[in-house]
Amino acid sequence: MKLKVLYISYDGLLEPLGQSQVLAYLERLANENEILLISYEKKDCLNDQDRQEKLRTRLLAASIIWIPLRYHRSPMVIATGVDILLGTFVAICISLIRRPNIVHARSYVPALIALVIKRVMGAKFIFDMRGFWADERTDGGLWRKDSPLYRLTKLFERLFLGSADHIVTLTHSSLVPLREMHPKVKGLPQISVIPTCVDLDRFSPVCGMSLREGFTLGYVGSVGTWYLLDEMLLVFKALLRFRKDAKLLFVNRNQRAMVQTAAARIGIDSSRIEITSAAFSDVPNLINRMDAGLMLIKPCFSKIASAPTKLAEYLACGVPCLGNVGVGDVEQILESHYVGVALKHFDPLSIDQAVKRMLILVDDPQTSIRCRATAQRFFSLKEGVSRYANIYKSALISGTQGK
Repeated sequence: MKLKVLYISYDGLLEPLGQSQVLAYLERLANENEILLISYEKKDCLNDQDRQEKLRTRLLAASIIWIPLRYHRSPMVIATGVDILLGTFVAICISLIRRPNIVHARSYVPALIALVIKRVMGAKFIFDMRGFWADERTDGGLWRKDSPLYRLTKLFERLFLGSADHIVTLTHSSLVPLREMHPKVKGLPQISVIPTCVDLDRFSPVCGMSLREGFTLGYVGSVGTWYLLDEMLLVFKALLRFRKDAKLLFVNRNQRAMVQTAAARIGIDSSRIEITSAAFSDVPNLINRMDAGLMLIKPCFSKIASAPTKLAEYLACGVPCLGNVGVGDVEQILESHYVGVALKHFDPLSIDQAVKRMLILVDDPQTSIRCRATAQRFFSLKEGVSRYANIYKSALISGTQGK
């Protein structure tokens, strides 16, 4: 008999993140479980009828019941409150009809809804943290630590941790702080570490890419708040001193002007930078054009719980990465497995040294093989799905044994 799982995501399925980090898992989990999915979709995505119809067809093929809700952006507190109230109402309605065994919450807003379902319906509650959200807001300068919002969110965080039947976190680096942050929460349930995984069949090295001309340093994703645009451009500027033929490939949506302005300010010729947007399906081919990938993130407390998806995607394509310390398990993965360089400081000397080390890795014919093997070891979507399936079963079994 299949388990019934109500999955709640604050990330939209019509966006690339939802495609790679929600849908890719659920399509596979639906083979052994009945999946009921609530997601929050942005207005422009919902207005794209063609994209929405294609997604509905895909979900129907996987036998996933999808309830898309409109995501409200502002004013923030009121908008989030509306999302919570609407999501709770819909979740209760579908739970009364389908009677889920498990409610799986992806991050904090869905966790609040999931907690209601646990209390009302008796479903087992999986708290998939995705990071220290309240601390991310303060580290990113969006909230103050003495603000009511921060204190309230931390209060709910303790409630989620104390009420969950299983907790999922993205990094091993977050385990000790997770327990130290909430010493008053006794008897935390089992905690699993499942990083952001990738489909290794979709993200894989392409034969013949070694014949490409010049040197391409690449970056995939948005910039600002966490991703350090100026520092990444300084890395590229340093690279140009060692490789006159180098180019920077920026795969990014809607931030072309920001990238071009920053590059001009730093003194990089615009002809050296290619900025392109891409559908999620095109990203693997673009990564395969890269000799190395960039991923510099603001190092702060909350980032020890982060596992950037782009790291897994780079490595799966056999591309080494230049990242930095203070971000989840990034330093350990890059340096211990010789698949990249973890920058310790952002001064010119440190950047030059990191670039030299990166060039040595790129010139090593075994680096691509190590990158792929590391992705298979840590970031396999197949393994991630298997671990989630086991969590569902263990949560239900432990609940049954406790009765």
